[in-house]
Amino acid sequence: MAPIRVIVHGALGKVGREIVRALTLDVDTQLVGAVDVAAAGGGLSLPDESGEVPLSTDVNAIIDTCRPEVLVDFTVAAAVMPMVRIATGKGIHLVIGTTGLSADNLDEIGRLAKDNEVGAVVAPNFALGAVLMMHLAQVAGRYFDYAEIIELHHDQKADAPSGTARATARGMLENRGKPFSLPRQKQPFPSRGEQMDGISLHSVRLPGLLAHQEVLLGGQGQTLSIRHDTISRECFMPGILMAVKEVQKHRGLVYGLDKLLAL
Repeated sequence: MAPIRVIVHGALGKVGREIVRALTLDVDTQLVGAVDVAAAGGGLSLPDESGEVPLSTDVNAIIDTCRPEVLVDFTVAAAVMPMVRIATGKGIHLVIGTTGLSADNLDEIGRLAKDNEVGAVVAPNFALGAVLMMHLAQVAGRYFDYAEIIELHHDQKADAPSGTARATARGMLENRGKPFSLPRQKQPFPSRGEQMDGISLHSVRLPGLLAHQEVLLGGQGQTLSIRHDTISRECFMPGILMAVKEVQKHRGLVYGLDKLLAL
């Protein structure tokens, strides 16, 4: 079977460079092109020193030149939808890890993917450990009445709370079927974090951090902590490669890596 032809949108970013490397070294995928707003020159050298692929700021031109089957996007929210409209119209399957997308954005991605008969995997987190952390939090949330989420990221992260924190809270609430209880306090405090149906979401931004999240659940006489730590951006690569290899089997939107893991 021929390798899957892939282009990366956001190829010069910190995660994008790791994706380029992972796709180049995986025998089942072939990086055929790259797009980045900071692109200069016409080519991107491959990390295995086997040559280079076309590099441009123009996603439409790269798609026409390189004829990919799948596009992987790790950019910023404002850049996603213009790319989605172009790529789905050309029959390209999508793997999107950019966070900060609105519900309307997700609805449009799903509609465009379905109308153009392509798959679109959108995930707030591609680290397998983080996906399992979110799943375990959903299970545990049925048995505890109090919950808080603390997410810690590097100081360059654009959104807060993180997409993973929001997705974790939504999943916990959906699985629980009702809001969590708020701890009794004499007066409201502005430092209590963003509220989501009884779950307080706290964001920490510091140089030196990468991506970390802890779900704290409390009950009578006990607490439960579920934590995931991202040590390096390499942790996203197994999940991204799995999505690249699975997305062509789907039509329409697949939200969350847990769907591909059958959790």
